[in-house]
Amino acid sequence: MRINGERLAESARALATIDKSMAKILKNHGIPPLWARDQGFETLTRIILEQQVSLISADAMYRRLKDNIGPLTAESVLATGNTNLRSMGVTRQKAGYFINVAEAAQSGDLDFEKLASEDDESAIASLTAIKGIGPWTAKIYLLMALCRPDVWPVGDIALATAYKNIRGRQERPSQPELEEIARKWTPYRATAARMLWNYYLNTSRE
Repeated sequence: MRINGERLAESARALATIDKSMAKILKNHGIPPLWARDQGFETLTRIILEQQVSLISADAMYRRLKDNIGPLTAESVLATGNTNLRSMGVTRQKAGYFINVAEAAQSGDLDFEKLASEDDESAIASLTAIKGIGPWTAKIYLLMALCRPDVWPVGDIALATAYKNIRGRQERPSQPELEEIARKWTPYRATAARMLWNYYLNTSRE
């Protein structure tokens, strides 16, 4: 079942009843944005751009690619080629990832329509079979493009930082610890992620 605005609000309120940190976030910052994105190749490449960099940097590169290439499709990326992608500022590693994903999409090994019909585990496995798509990238795609309700993108630094701050901790939780912490938020972990991101974005500006 896809999460939408109504279900997001319901799950945020449900989380607030079982976790005091979520209650605090909801009280101070309200229902988080859905941050939904279109399904398909362009969204997946944008998420790859966001790997291990700030959203501001990723957004600037995304806009540069759109300005130079136009619609980001498997065909346009393959026509541009690795060398030209790098000349636009894409790192060697990510340019290679783009080509891998484009080739998989063009060959049919990556079928976005089929992906949307798969369960979470199968969809993550389909995505991570392609070099350049790790668990974080796959889960962000499921969370934002497929709007799955119980996806938890462990490894996301902003989530770990938000949890550290809301709990008044000195150090960020490790990935295994944060994975375990998130279990209590099932089946609303995608909403928990949105609430923590919302908290992080609002408090990091203070």
